[in-house]
Amino acid sequence: MKIAKILNNNVVVVINEQQREQVVMGRGLAFMKKAGDELDDSKIEKIFALQNDELVAHLTELLSHIPMEVMTTCDLIISLARSRLGKLQENLYIALTDHCNFAIERQKLGVPISNALLWETRRLYPKEYALGLEALDIIDTRLGVRLPVDEAGFIALHLVNAQLNGEMPEVAQITRVMQEILNLVKYQLRLEYDEEALSYQRFVTHLKFFAQRMLNRTVVADDDMTLHVAVKDNYPQAWACAEKIGEYLTAQYQRELTTEEVMYLSINIERVRKESQPKAPS
Repeated sequence: MKIAKILNNNVVVVINEQQREQVVMGRGLAFMKKAGDELDDSKIEKIFALQNDELVAHLTELLSHIPMEVMTTCDLIISLARSRLGKLQENLYIALTDHCNFAIERQKLGVPISNALLWETRRLYPKEYALGLEALDIIDTRLGVRLPVDEAGFIALHLVNAQLNGEMPEVAQITRVMQEILNLVKYQLRLEYDEEALSYQRFVTHLKFFAQRMLNRTVVADDDMTLHVAVKDNYPQAWACAEKIGEYLTAQYQRELTTEEVMYLSINIERVRKESQPKAPS
């Protein structure tokens, strides 16, 4: 590999065989080197072969001023997340590393930021939140900085974002919509959720993508009207609850649900209703 550009002693840009830029990282990789020199393969620790040229440019800019230890630590966190969650969007490298570096700097200055969505994040995204807590331990062990638990929530939302391929403000709004719908179902049907039940976890997953479609104004068209009638007849409580949710979303977000969307909500609500405990009268 030949060096195309040196960012610092530890990070260089190379041009691969397909004439695309790649970012290569390794301790002392560019020491006493210049553009056009061959890289010492034994010093290469990580090659970022991103498919999007814009992401490569952003990563190049980021790595030019972020300590290598922070980058390698975030890379470890992302690798762990990929092993648990599956495919994640490439922009996570930039978004999470930038966030963690800023959080570490703030913590050193004694300026932590509270997370208003921590409670919702912990409940709605338990896998991602667990990874966020592990990330705090990894950062503490490798970098000697103990970030507050609020940061586990922020990291979790970055992981959710990387699965949805959205923007962080959108993910925060998705989380709020999910919580609003869960509360509506809970109080409409007077339920106590069993958050360990598979039906609840499926419902949360359905709501995550439902809320994203709703906020993006993506409409699920009506299909089999016979099935709509069957669901409405067989699950009258769940259907009525789904219609109430539709009224709420129309009032709050100016988004009317199609009958198909009401049907899918009803099916998921019915599953949760059957596996949840009735709420004791107050």
